[in-house]
Amino acid sequence: MSVESTDTLDLAVIIGSVREGRFGPVVANWFTGQAELHGGFAVHVVDLADVELPLELPSVPPALQPDLLRPAGMTGLTERLAAADAFVVVTPDYNRSFPAALKAAIDWHHTEWRAKPVGFVGYSGASGGLLAIEQLRQVFGELHAHTVRDYVSFPRYYQLFGPDGSLREPAEPAGAARLLLDQLLWWGSVLREARLTRPLPGPRA
Repeated sequence: MSVESTDTLDLAVIIGSVREGRFGPVVANWFTGQAELHGGFAVHVVDLADVELPLELPSVPPALQPDLLRPAGMTGLTERLAAADAFVVVTPDYNRSFPAALKAAIDWHHTEWRAKPVGFVGYSGASGGLLAIEQLRQVFGELHAHTVRDYVSFPRYYQLFGPDGSLREPAEPAGAARLLLDQLLWWGSVLREARLTRPLPGPRA
């Protein structure tokens, strides 16, 4: 582990694509391995394909509804997001943006994201997910989350991974993952302490 820490942080790795034939689980599996090797995190994978995610939101935004009754199939997701100290979103870009299921998961929650760092691992045919990542930075900023600068990107991902899910040339992506994880560990540690001793002022819709 390249950044000193007294204990590990809870890291939620979120698979943002739910469509049939998606490549997200392959990318998430690779990144999860990198996070476990890093040593600074207890890693938990959150697959949105396993979650009940209605696109129709309640009339009152989650920010103004502390006792929001979410669908029963969303309980595990909510608990995992609340427990996390940091997040990594694994996302493709669809039509120059990010998946609808990912937006639904974000919008059904509010305080679960607050004052926590978010990193990104993107993949797509051309941009490597960067079009989705840049839009997600704006979304998470509105929710008082902190998006870290560095990221991991896989343009033309279908050429980079072998049939067994391993990278053909792993050195450069592994270095990018280490940098991202180092930043998440720093921000996650600082913000966890701040949430306990100096909470962020109340939510805004």
